[in-house]
Amino acid sequence: MTEKWHLIIDVDKCENCNNCFLACKDEFTENRFDGYSAPQPRHGHRWIKINKKERGRFPHIDVAYLPVPCFHCEDAPCVKASENEAVYQRSDGIVLIDPLKARGQVDIVKSCPHGAIWWNEKENVAQKCTLCAHLLDEGWKEPRCVTVCPTGALQYKKLGRNEVDDLIKTENLQRPGVDLASLPVVLYKNLFRYRDCFISGSLAATVNQITDCVKDARVGLTNESGEKLDETTTDCFGDFKFDGLKESSGKYIIKVSHPDYGDKEITHDLKESAFTGVIDLSV
Repeated sequence: MTEKWHLIIDVDKCENCNNCFLACKDEFTENRFDGYSAPQPRHGHRWIKINKKERGRFPHIDVAYLPVPCFHCEDAPCVKASENEAVYQRSDGIVLIDPLKARGQVDIVKSCPHGAIWWNEKENVAQKCTLCAHLLDEGWKEPRCVTVCPTGALQYKKLGRNEVDDLIKTENLQRPGVDLASLPVVLYKNLFRYRDCFISGSLAATVNQITDCVKDARVGLTNESGEKLDETTTDCFGDFKFDGLKESSGKYIIKVSHPDYGDKEITHDLKESAFTGVIDLSV
């Protein structure tokens, strides 16, 4: 079975340093690679863009960053939209736009459901991430964006179909985008950090007129039907957090238990990521 390149992006490790974006600019701006790409414009294009999402409210806020290149879809709409095979997919999975054949074909840009294709007015051609195919063909093991990532948020692997399926299961990877029918070969780890919601809170208690955090309390999360979804313990600040919940997914019951302070329940109707506030366990 033919092995194909896959870009694996760990949202939890991206810090928005933009090294990947800068490396892409350095490689393609004012550089012409015959058969692969016309020069990328100095301004405007972001062949790998970094989306940002803030979740929660003070004091429990987090920020996630989502690197978004071309997804090199297995069933790529841009391939279907092009004329004269101006956009094609190689046997290794990389989707390329021929910089000569694609001239004037604006519909290629419009065909991408993920917004990953850009129009170069000067060159009169559609352009996008090539996964540095020209370098891979010279023997490079990974694109430049992967090479410069300081946190290891980007990984590049050549895998067979069975290996991909196993990796998706073991690493809990997800395909990105709004059109999963296009079968993106870019896979995300910890995508919930960007896509989903969390419920968090803090536990405190007053003893002898002194209010302090309550650590090591058991906190359980159930839905309205009483189904237990998750359980955790509070940290030294009395904080807890349940992540990976869907927006506007209804009411959740938070059950708190501590040997010194007893039990307590609160209900939260989840619309978006939320801090429930400080839960007072004083007896």
